[in-house]
Amino acid sequence: MNIFQCTIWIIRETTMKTMMLAIAAAFAATASAAMADECLDSIKEKGVLLSGNGLMGTKPFIWKNEDGSYDGFEWELFQEVGKRMGIPKVDHEITEWSTLIPGLKAGRWDVIFSSMSATQERIQGAGIEFSNPYFLLLDYVIVKEDSPIQSLDDLKGKILGSTLGTKDSLNAHMLVDQGKAGSVLDFNTFGEPFVALQNGQVDAVILDQGTFAGQQEELGNMRIVGDPIYYSAPAEWADAEAKAPYILGSIAVGVRRDCPDLLSEINKALASMEEDGTRRAILEKYGMWADYQAKMMK
Repeated sequence: MNIFQCTIWIIRETTMKTMMLAIAAAFAATASAAMADECLDSIKEKGVLLSGNGLMGTKPFIWKNEDGSYDGFEWELFQEVGKRMGIPKVDHEITEWSTLIPGLKAGRWDVIFSSMSATQERIQGAGIEFSNPYFLLLDYVIVKEDSPIQSLDDLKGKILGSTLGTKDSLNAHMLVDQGKAGSVLDFNTFGEPFVALQNGQVDAVILDQGTFAGQQEELGNMRIVGDPIYYSAPAEWADAEAKAPYILGSIAVGVRRDCPDLLSEINKALASMEEDGTRRAILEKYGMWADYQAKMMK
């Protein structure tokens, strides 16, 4: 083979490889688009939008009545989203909180409609996507009615109760680090800090407004001190969260990354609920509306 023939051969082989790569890329893109379209089509074909739920029984978010029906503001929001998407039925697969994201990615359920906050750790780290927010969680300083604590200044040297591994606990420890409180006792469940408050094991509880509302209904004799405390990001995610479009603590619908069609339809439903006041009406029904709920994006 002379130099001219060799050059022609190289050009031909390079061109063929380029064409094959282009064809493979086009095929992959087409297959990916087809799979994405299948998410919403499959749900509509089944007629059921299934959510994993790791908070069942947590008032006022969602609970099950004796007759088997669900209740709570999150249940009503979920129903309304499904209705506006043209899906006849929505339902929950009750599971442990730790299985929500793995179960979503494995296709055990279609979405996570379970009071899950949108975070960069879940988006970048766990690899799922979130809808636009539908509720904003933040923390309260909660004390007993007869507590001498009247302001945040009175927390100095006091013992705070919270729940292990939560953003509520991060806020409690932040108050200690800032010298505004004495120490933190972290418990394994959301109910235990309130039991500790009742028996005097802690002086105040740092937990979100929804959990407080449910516990107040059950226990009574508690009140809120000072202004709400917004969530803070863990140090390793602080930069990423600072660039995120949502306010940290915003609850949203978790969706698999390969289902952009489903995510788009959920966002359309949520937007229409915002525009006609349905979201606010549902939150007001359960005593969960406050002015800060009008702004969940930065």
